[in-house]
Amino acid sequence: MSRAYIPKVVTANHLIAGDSVWLTADDRWSPVMTEAELIDDEAHAAIRLLFAQHQKAVVVGAYLADARMGTHGPEPVHFREAFRTRGPSNYPHGKQADIRNV
Repeated sequence: MSRAYIPKVVTANHLIAGDSVWLTADDRWSPVMTEAELIDDEAHAAIRLLFAQHQKAVVVGAYLADARMGTHGPEPVHFREAFRTRGPSNYPHGKQADIRNV
């Protein structure tokens, strides 16, 4: 018996800024995970990952991350991805500057 496919999002790091970014359905890279394209088909996920990996002038380290649909859009399933949504952890800047009481 095969396992059920867990939906994915394509994520990477922005080449210049270094921020975590997510691929949207309209081929943009967003710093907000809830804007990401939630992919529920394994073959489509592979195609989207190939698309991302060929954008070497924009992003690095593209990979598929498990996700689920939340209230406002895709949200992380694992701690690593939840951590990446909050931005750098060394001091409040970037995404963390916008988050209060973290």
